[in-house]
Amino acid sequence: MNLNITGRHVEVTPAIRDYVTSKLDRVIRHFDNVTSVAVILSVEKLKQKAEVTLHVRGKDIFVESDDADLYAAIDAMTDKLDRQVQKYKQKLADHNHETIKHQAPEA
Repeated sequence: MNLNITGRHVEVTPAIRDYVTSKLDRVIRHFDNVTSVAVILSVEKLKQKAEVTLHVRGKDIFVESDDADLYAAIDAMTDKLDRQVQKYKQKLADHNHETIKHQAPEA
């Protein structure tokens, strides 16, 4: 997996990098087919914004979150991303079961 963390108008310190990495490890543990992750942390006046693009086979999942605190924005972003990854994984599993169900039995 390729992880890219970018800061816009904010310095990405080792503490922030470790925090983002630990939060994303929880999400990536659910789904093995992640090829790359791009995280952008930005500051706009009093609003801290965190956004992530997760590249998986067949789809890109994008999530953004903003808050007054950067760590709270990262927490909200990873929670949203976790829900979307689980939903995508469930959709893939349901789709695979449908194809097996609809196959004609051989005589």
